[in-house]
Amino acid sequence: MPQLTPTPWLAYLLFSWLIFSVIVLPKVSTHTFMESPTPLTQQKPNTEPWNWPWH
Repeated sequence: MPQLTPTPWLAYLLFSWLIFSVIVLPKVSTHTFMESPTPLTQQKPNTEPWNWPWH
């Protein structure tokens, strides 16, 4: 059964991880967003307690 021989598949796996770790990971890790998200308001909302009629 040729699919069980690890010779070509192991090399493909190692080369793909080598390319991924050398080329793709540095590009992804140095990516910066154009604008960083900031909250719209800095103040906390004014909340009031509710009066529930329990009877």
